[in-house]
This record gives sequence, C-alpha cells and structure tokens, in this order.
Amino acid sequence: MLVALFVSGCGETAPRDPEVARWEETAQRVTITRDTWGIPHVKGPTDPDVVFGAMYAQAEDDFNRIEVNYLNALGRLAEAEGASAIWSDLRMKLFIHPDSMKAKYATSPDSLKRLMDAFADGLNYYLHANPQVKPKVLTRFEPWMALAFSEGSIGGDIESINLRELRAFYEPRNGGEMASGVDSARMMVALAEPVDPAVEPGGSNGFAIAPSRSATGNALLLINPHTSFYFRAELQMTSDEGLNAYGASTWGQFFIYQGFNERVGWMHTSSGADAIDEYAETVTETADSVTYRYGDGQRTMVREVIEVPYRTESGMASRSFTVYHSHHGPIVREADGKWIAVALMQEPVKALTQSYFRTRARDLPTFRATMDLHTNSSNNTVYADADGTIGYFHANFVPIRNPRFDWERPVDGGDPATEWQGIHTVDESPLFINPPTGWLHNTNNWPFSAYGAQTPKASAFPKYMDYTGENPRGIHAIRVLESRTNMTIDSLIAAAYDSELPAFETLFPPLFRDYDALPASNPLKAKLAEPVASLRAWDKRYTLESAPTSLAIYWGENLWRGVSRAAGQARVNTYTYMEQRATAAERIGALDAAVDTLTAHFGTWQTPWGEINRYQRITGDIVQPFNDNAPSIPVAFASSRWGSLAAFGAATFNGTKRLYGTRGNSFVASVEFGPKVRAKAIMAGGQSGDVNSPHFGDQAEMYARGEFRDVLFYPEELAGKVERTYKPGAR
Repeated sequence: MLVALFVSGCGETAPRDPEVARWEETAQRVTITRDTWGIPHVKGPTDPDVVFGAMYAQAEDDFNRIEVNYLNALGRLAEAEGASAIWSDLRMKLFIHPDSMKAKYATSPDSLKRLMDAFADGLNYYLHANPQVKPKVLTRFEPWMALAFSEGSIGGDIESINLRELRAFYEPRNGGEMASGVDSARMMVALAEPVDPAVEPGGSNGFAIAPSRSATGNALLLINPHTSFYFRAELQMTSDEGLNAYGASTWGQFFIYQGFNERVGWMHTSSGADAIDEYAETVTETADSVTYRYGDGQRTMVREVIEVPYRTESGMASRSFTVYHSHHGPIVREADGKWIAVALMQEPVKALTQSYFRTRARDLPTFRATMDLHTNSSNNTVYADADGTIGYFHANFVPIRNPRFDWERPVDGGDPATEWQGIHTVDESPLFINPPTGWLHNTNNWPFSAYGAQTPKASAFPKYMDYTGENPRGIHAIRVLESRTNMTIDSLIAAAYDSELPAFETLFPPLFRDYDALPASNPLKAKLAEPVASLRAWDKRYTLESAPTSLAIYWGENLWRGVSRAAGQARVNTYTYMEQRATAAERIGALDAAVDTLTAHFGTWQTPWGEINRYQRITGDIVQPFNDNAPSIPVAFASSRWGSLAAFGAATFNGTKRLYGTRGNSFVASVEFGPKVRAKAIMAGGQSGDVNSPHFGDQAEMYARGEFRDVLFYPEELAGKVERTYKPGAR
C-alpha cells in the first residue's frame, strides 16, 4: 500500500505557474532576429507581443541600465547605492507616488494598459529565464512603473531641482546634521550646487530636408541626439497590427523615442521653452500648522511624510522626511525668507500615450494628433514623412502665463495673477510646416532661425517660449543647409559632420587685439607669439592632425570657466560675455594657461587634436574608469560648445591627461522617405553593455570616423545578415 502511494505521488506533476505559462505563451508568439551588428528586430502578431519581446531583448543587452533607470525614476536609487542617493530619491518621491501611479494604471485605456502589462511581463520573464542575473533591487517589475518613466520629460524636469538646496531646506526640518547652529543664509551659500561650467551642452540636432532640396525628390531626416553614451538601445519593433518603428529606445522604455517608421520620422531636441515655474510662498509657521498667503487669505500647506530606504554595510536603513506642498507643487528650497514651490507637468498617462502612439503615426495629421496631448514638455520635434512634408513643432507643454511677470525667476505664489491659464496650443507655439527654404533644423537653439532669415521672429511670441537664444551649432547648421541642394542620405551625413567650429570666428578677434596691445616688455608677448600666429592661420576646422584645434579648445574652455559665473549673474549669454565683456587679462591668461597645460601634459602645446581627444570604453560600467594607459581611439569631432554639429563632449577623469568622451553623438541616423524608407545609422560603441559581447565595441572605430552602416529595415535587407533568430527565453 505504501509503495502504491509512493508511485502514485511520483507520477503527479506540480501545478504550472499561470504567470509563467502566460509569459511562455507570449514568448512563442514573438521572434527576435539579431542582425550582424547585434541589433534586435522584434516581430509579433500584436503590439503588446512586440513590447514583450522588445523589453526582453533590451534586458539581454543591458539589464543593469534598465534597472538603474527605474531605480532613479522611482526614487529608489539609495536602495542600491546607499546614503549618497537619499536626496535624489527624495526629489523623485516628491512627485512620483506608487499609489497614485497604480491608480492611474488602473484607470488607463485598455490599449495602454495592455502595453504596460507586456512591458512588465517581458522584463519579468527575462529574470525568470535568466536566474544568473541578480538585480540590485528590482526583482520584479510592475506595469504601473512604466508611468514613472514615460519620457514625457517629467523625470528630466524633476532633475532640474537643485539637490543641495533641497537638502538645505529639509535637513534642518527633519532632525538632520544641519539642524542646529547653522545660519540659513550661510548654509545656502555653502550648499549652492557647483556646476562645472565647461560641461558639454546637452541636447541634439535635427535636420529635415524637403523634396525640393533632395536629389531623389524624397524628404530626408537627420536624427542626431546628443546624450550620454550608451543611454539608448537601437531596435526595430514590428507587429501585424501595423507597428513598424525603428530607432533609439531609452533602456527600460517600450517605445522608439527618436526614430522612424516606413512613413514618418521624428527627432526630439531639448527646448529652451519654459515648462517649469517656481512660486515664492509667504509662509506662517505655528506649532500646529504651516500656512501660506494666497490672495486675501491663507491656505494650509499640505504635509506629507516620505520614507527613503537606503543601503548600508550592515543592511537596509531608512530616513523619514516631513515635506510640504502648496497648491503650486512641492516645496524644494528657500530663498529670501520665502518657501519655493515647483510647478511642472504631471500627466504620466498622456505622456506615455503620446510617446508610444507617435511611433504608429502614418502622416502629418496622425502625428499632429499625438502632439495635441501636450506632454512632450521639454522637447522640440523635427519631422519628415513619405508625403514629402517636413515640419518643426515647438516644445509641447508651454503654460499660458501673464506676461507682466518675470518667469525666469520665482513669481509671487500669493498673487492669483501668477496662476497658469491653460496650455498653449500647437498653433499658438512656433510651428513651421513645409518652409519655403526647403529645409529646417533645430540644435537646441531658439526656434526663430529654424529655416534661416525667413523664420518668424521672437517678437511674435511670449518671451517664455524660448530662453536659450541662438547658439554656434545653429549658426553652423544654417550655413551647411542653405548651401546644399540635391541632398542624399550621404550628403546629409556629410553636412552633419562638417568640421567647422564657428564660435571661434567671433571669439578670436578680441583675443588677437588684446595680444597685439601687449607691450613688447611683457614676457607673454614673446611666449605667446607662436601660439597666436598658429591660431591666426588656422581655418577653424577640426582634424585629427590639427594642433591649433587643441590650442583653441583649451583656450576656450579656460575662458568659459573663468567668466561663466559672471555672465550668469549679469544674465548675459556666455559667448557674448566672452566676446564683449571679458578682460584682456582673462583672455590672455586663458591662452597662457592653455599653452602651459598642453606642454605639461603632452610635452608641447603643438599637440595634434587626435592625440588628446579620445573614445574609450573599458568596462560595461555606467561610469567608465578612464585610463591613459588603456587602448583608446582618436576622435576628430569636438564639443558642440564651439559649434561642432557632430558633438563629442570630452573631459579628463581620474587624473588622466587625455580627454575622453562621455556624451554627444550617441545614436545617429540619416533617413530617406519614399515608396520605401532607406536609412543609415551609427551608435557609440555597440549595442551590448556586456564587455564580453562582440557587439560591445564593434561600431567604435566607425563611430570615431563618422562612418555609417546600412539600416536593415525590411526582411529582404536582413537576408544573409542575420546572426541569430530565436524566441524570448531560448538558449
């Protein structure tokens, strides 16, 4: 009897986990094809199936970056990195509330909810199928998490809040180390967040070419985001329901952020439009409450307790913060005795909807319909399509404001006249469709030169539509675009890599005048004679062999560091300040320092640019351990600060002498729309974050040369260029 029971028990099968069964069934509907560059082409019958496969493929390439992006977006980075991330987590938690996000998920349209479900399923199935992967914190992803990282720019908007000022406000009020004996004014000075004035300018380039300027009569689009390297993955997403999008997807997001489908292409560039405002609240504190003035009365400040867990050597710990909100938004700092609240866009469902469904647009009307959601808050968009239409859409979330206030500074939160009066429509913002020039661009400059001199002027719009003005890249873009006709994919790439550095055209003449005015008795007259002669003779174009490029950039960076703070205090563009207000001593001193630094680091100030400016990827770490003794690749293109359209933001690290790039050109594509879409692309390094993968650095040499590969968009183009075809979960 016992034997019979034993045999019967052995014959039973453990019940199948229904969740795992669902994942496996979905995986069988999905096909991932890796081309010879390791780029995944994900195919499935439905959009959710494709999202499932896309997330699985992303996780294969770099799960670490996916997890870190969500730890940051959810305000949970300190759970992995420890106490150093407490304040960045608190900043995110002021806006991102899991309970609120779960409620928004529950009430989302079914079409979006299915995509969010597939997003979580794809990542969770990856972790199930790859138990050797050990997450730092997130052992399970939930569908609602996608709303915290929607690329409606809420994360980027939140990150504009100064962490040191946030800490200076909340540390004393929560029993922290600054709680006693610290004068608040002195504290604010001490905690003013240092900003390296020489850091690479953020942003991107977008160029659109109309059929009238195209050799084939088809529209062209340059997609050139300037981000930190390895920030986005490249992939194609194709479903039987009509999705067929290709381009760059930020790790952990289930949509193509900058890219194209067979009919429409879109390129986002950082905007100078004002999407965020600060309100100065006049506060009265009592033992029982905190109130603030509004109109003729008082309102109660909302109190909230936020827990921030963080990792320690002995395990997890937590800090509890009492934080405050006015009706304008959370309090993030104090200034002149006022509490400063921040107001910004918080529409995660609309933002995620816009981000995904723009990838399915077929023409200008359907693309325009996604823009009417108004949640792409910090980005302009350059557009082109197969109908031959090109266009520029300005930042998609610009509140309507009373123009009598200075919105670049905190406004009086107690004055009802400072309330937002809705959002500017697409038509009320700079909107340029099919300009007469046959081309348009944006380089994170103002929109009022988008197609050259004929572009509508700033006076036609509220001042808060743009606070950045023109930049050297904008000037450069106009030159290369207005001088070219009969453009092709290749000539568009050539335009995007034009080697001119136009910023020096206006910065050099004052330097030369200052040098010429030096008396012969000044020792710098002789010391700098050859360097100045070298700069006078230079054609202001970068090459690997050019020593004047090295000297000019070292001089420019020195001068920028020296005057940028004064320019900011004077509310003057730094380029203008360098040209018109910098002193002779500042200009000459910056050149003298450049000569000394180059000589000390490389043996001579006449060091070719390619010996200094390098690409290096040693490990899969997000922060690279740069090393002058490790292999690196010379790069000719330079910082966008000086007008380089192909951006390579480089600096010294860990005591290096050479400059190593960390941001700028990351994913770049040149696209032609016609009966069939054609494209070429390149990305920094390679598709994989695994140092042992053949695709960790297989594009690095081409990237450094500005050499592009063909995009394999159609099945017939993939034929013979496939590395592997498989189902998610397959070994």
